[in-house]
Amino acid sequence: MAKQRFVSGLAAGLVGMALVAAPLQAAETIKVGTFLAVTGPASFLGDPELKTLQMYVDEINAEGGLMGRQIELVHYDSGANPKKAVDFVKRLIQRDKVDVIVGGSASGETMAVTPQVEKAGIPFISLAGSIKIVQPVKKWVFKTPHTDRMAAAKIYEDMNKRGIKKVALISGSGGFDKSGRAQSLDLAPEYGITIVADETYGSKDTDMTAQLTKIRATDAEAILNFGFGTGPAIVTKNIRQLGITVPVYQSHGVASKKYIELAGDAANGVRLPASALLVADKLPDSDPQKAVLMVYKTKYEAKHGSVSTFGGHAYDGLFIALEAIVRAGSTDKAKVRAEIEKTRGFIGTGGVFNMSAEDHLGLDLGAFKMLEIKNGDWTLVN
Repeated sequence: MAKQRFVSGLAAGLVGMALVAAPLQAAETIKVGTFLAVTGPASFLGDPELKTLQMYVDEINAEGGLMGRQIELVHYDSGANPKKAVDFVKRLIQRDKVDVIVGGSASGETMAVTPQVEKAGIPFISLAGSIKIVQPVKKWVFKTPHTDRMAAAKIYEDMNKRGIKKVALISGSGGFDKSGRAQSLDLAPEYGITIVADETYGSKDTDMTAQLTKIRATDAEAILNFGFGTGPAIVTKNIRQLGITVPVYQSHGVASKKYIELAGDAANGVRLPASALLVADKLPDSDPQKAVLMVYKTKYEAKHGSVSTFGGHAYDGLFIALEAIVRAGSTDKAKVRAEIEKTRGFIGTGGVFNMSAEDHLGLDLGAFKMLEIKNGDWTLVN
């Protein structure tokens, strides 16, 4: 039979014969469970993630479904609250009996549910950033976003190119923020970087001038802020208000237009590592990701407005899971888990994924692009 190609452009390898199934099987849905921070301070993560999942589930179902079955998206809004996330994951597994879980907007909630997922033996693809999610490797847990350690390494590479050796670190109090801080401190010596200040702020803080005044008194040649939510935008504005002129770096935790909107003109000049999705139209046609990125970007923006890398993580997670189900020929959890682990050459929004038993992410540092905000927009740093 001819190959079935989802309109996303990602699933060209799904064969038509996978859509043929017995009448009994056709009556059952393939259940994709998800818990996302659609509301609350991390909604800039969960909102585009849910919109992405729903958009493609609806589209696939309109095209006849997968393996003769419709896909059912079962979603709960965690608000990035770890306790709520644990309760929802228990519900997804025990009551809803989902076949796979694609979700977990934040690192804290992902880490909180990991023991439950491992105990139940259900494939779980997280959409959060901390390296602790996949290192050490957990049998049933995978992820699609670049890790915080990769972000720190990419930033330090760029600092080396600019001759920056002394860095002031400021970070938030969330799980992602703390993990990113730890990775930044650990990696600094490898890149000849000296951390001359190490400040933190709370998730509800609305002014960080006290911490930044301390940083201003040091001989820091650049400032690195590891965090997500409104905190990084406040830090960026406070830096400008204090007249601090050294280069400012943010992590991939702010890789959405929302950060630029919140920080305003203060965001101009800020550098951060992010996926190529944010600069898809600026990539050369020879780039292997460009076609995939442009299809997703065009489709998402037509329905929901500006694209973000966070929705892209959900896009990658969904199709990695669905292609694994097709290769497994069923929703048998052990078989699907094994096929996710065998993901090779998968061109996604975050890069080209090559997973293995030792690597449940499958991306290298080359999957990151270094961006600089200019005139309120993303530009590629050469």
